[in-house]
Amino acid sequence: MKNLFRLFAIICALVVFTVSCASSDESPSVVAADDAPPLEVTDNDNCPTLTLATHDSFFVSDGVFDTFTADTCIKVKQVAAGDAGQMVSAAALTVDNPTADVMFGIDNTFLQRGLDAELFQPYQSELLSTVPEALQLDPEYRVTPIDYGDVCANYWIDALPGAAPSTLDDLIDPTNANQFVTQNPETSSPGFAFLLATIARYGDGWPDYWQALVDNGVSITAGWEDAYYGEFIAGGGDRSIVMSYASSPPAEVIFADPPIDAPPTGVLFDSCFRQIEFAGVLAGTENPIAAGQLIDFMLGTTFQQDIPLNMFVYPANSDAQLPETFENFGALADEPLTMTPAEIEANREAWTEQWVEIVLS
Repeated sequence: MKNLFRLFAIICALVVFTVSCASSDESPSVVAADDAPPLEVTDNDNCPTLTLATHDSFFVSDGVFDTFTADTCIKVKQVAAGDAGQMVSAAALTVDNPTADVMFGIDNTFLQRGLDAELFQPYQSELLSTVPEALQLDPEYRVTPIDYGDVCANYWIDALPGAAPSTLDDLIDPTNANQFVTQNPETSSPGFAFLLATIARYGDGWPDYWQALVDNGVSITAGWEDAYYGEFIAGGGDRSIVMSYASSPPAEVIFADPPIDAPPTGVLFDSCFRQIEFAGVLAGTENPIAAGQLIDFMLGTTFQQDIPLNMFVYPANSDAQLPETFENFGALADEPLTMTPAEIEANREAWTEQWVEIVLS
């Protein structure tokens, strides 16, 4: 499972919808600068190479972009740029003169920061009709939803001291004293998602909830791996509840050695916070039309169907088929906890500072 979350974290299938460079009636409608030259491809020597900036947890199958290149002649160079926060901060330093053409991996917890920095130019893919409206957070089409998933508490079924937890309040029940491990929101994406989940659920009462977690023996780690493969039962620890992902149970089945018929873990769906990852055409790219074609490819079923078993999140394209293991053992929250990107960005620093005072002081 460690290979699964090569993270991420906590997060979670994409196919071939490509547009020929020579097909004018199917060319993507990129909104480009007035002086941006159109893409003209006459032979392979003139085919552009796009730089795709991603977070460090970006994984796809070998050769997946070869399909895009074969159909469009456009080559893709993927460059990892740290975690989502680092990637966005670095891009803000080169706005309008970007070091990449397309960015993938900005999520709803950093989206407002990227929009405020004017990192992206609008691009409206025709494939957005396949994406649920709940995932389309930018009405100006500066970013395109590519995948999503839920960050949720997981529990080891056979190690619980009592009944399986069903609500967030169960994590502060004395029955589960010293059983829960989560991550520091200042250093961990799932840790920050869990903080947001508690704020979304308890509102102004969230500090009291966290004090109750502290009183009930919550353990805090720097990152997901330290929690899941350190203090949680999965890694030989003694804690039966961990902050992880809704896709962790199918991952347990996929990577089990020896093989198992059912996951040993369950999901506390009442704790789930929905994360959505986006791709966008970076403002100032010299290849806006080609960049739009790459967005279309990433939203097509070939790329979309490659996502679950590599990044263990769910494809944004509702036409993409899920792997059998996800169908059999995966599930998402019916009513995940959410928060607007603007509210997250406006309060991030104050919330994390208050969290530190409660939990670490």
